[in-house]
Amino acid sequence: MSYFLIHKTTQAPALPYNPNSLISMNEGGLTVHLTGQNNVRDCQKAARLASGLIHSQIKFVGDWEPVLQRSFVLALGNTNLSVKWAAGDNNSADPTALNQALMAVEFARQLVNQSPQDLSPVALAEQVAHHLEGLAPEHVSAKHIVGDALVEFGWHGIYEVGRGSERPPVLLELDYNPTGNPDAPVDVALVGKGITFDSGGYSIKSSEGMLDMKCDMGGAATVSAALSLAIMQGSMKRIRLLLCCAENLISGHAYKLGDIITYKNGLTVEIVNTDAEGRLVLADGLMAACEAQPGLIIDAATLTGAAVMAVGTEYNALFSTNTALAQQLISIGDAQAEPFWQLPLAPWHQEMCPSPFADTANSRPQKGGGAGGASNAAGFLSRFVDSSIPWVHIDLAGAYHRNPTNTKPAGATGMGVLSIAQLLK
Repeated sequence: MSYFLIHKTTQAPALPYNPNSLISMNEGGLTVHLTGQNNVRDCQKAARLASGLIHSQIKFVGDWEPVLQRSFVLALGNTNLSVKWAAGDNNSADPTALNQALMAVEFARQLVNQSPQDLSPVALAEQVAHHLEGLAPEHVSAKHIVGDALVEFGWHGIYEVGRGSERPPVLLELDYNPTGNPDAPVDVALVGKGITFDSGGYSIKSSEGMLDMKCDMGGAATVSAALSLAIMQGSMKRIRLLLCCAENLISGHAYKLGDIITYKNGLTVEIVNTDAEGRLVLADGLMAACEAQPGLIIDAATLTGAAVMAVGTEYNALFSTNTALAQQLISIGDAQAEPFWQLPLAPWHQEMCPSPFADTANSRPQKGGGAGGASNAAGFLSRFVDSSIPWVHIDLAGAYHRNPTNTKPAGATGMGVLSIAQLLK
């Protein structure tokens, strides 16, 4: 059965109708009532209210201009739908582009929602590479650096975090080069945290805190899906994707508190919290990104609980020393119903995790990394980025919900995919 969602802004609502409700039903289908006060958020709420009524198919009707954009927001509020978009001469949005965007978000959700048993670090890298190669086989090439080979290449952060698991860590280096010129400059480098399960290591999480740690590869899923959308939209920019994939587990071979990692750039890092592992793997990815001297670096990670405490789960936290770049992404996010909130990142944040035994520690030796934990993590990452390259760090506070909310379904949200893809343009 198809359900019809009609957006009413000026027409009188179909009766019977509860004026306090966003939706109503009659023989003509399901109607969404919008007041014009907060249409995007109302669409998100309406999608969740209607989720129990929509099972597999959804058809949008209406021919006035905003309907496609609003319909897209409604579709994002549900999962596993077959969607038919509205048709009309007044629609400025392209239904093909909307389908591509929906496919990209669903790809991110599908990756994140897999069980950690099914999605090992190698499996994550292989699934992403296979998907992107299928979209543009003549323009995509991938290199997988697995297990002990990481040490040979100098990627010690990913190796140390992942060596406690029987399933090896991996750095995926994927190159999308539609120019056909192997010497073409890299326009953008995307870096994603791909921790496919995070026990916290010896700084072990509680059972409740560990339950949803399959989502700790949300950054890898987000940037991969954003690249998939750019490819589907025919981007002619050369884009590198670097996924830092590992399982953070406890074993006789796991890294420990007090260990010191010497990175490829010579920086030494003392481990004071094995649960602050995301920044350790991202450091390798950021250095690998800088080697290509791209015009822009974007990294995304489910990095800190401090970001969630600061902005909740309705926003993603944003860090950059480039004010214009940060404002551009905030504006894009507002247009895509993927809001960002910028948190502080100053040069002195690099010094906020001191160590008496190394150049820096990977956190502060207190719960959650102490005050300003999200900014301190961003400061740590900034040590591994060439200051001449524009860089934005996204701490994905809104990447996942265990239970459905009034605006998002349970599980992965895909929030950030559309905005990053738009920024790639």
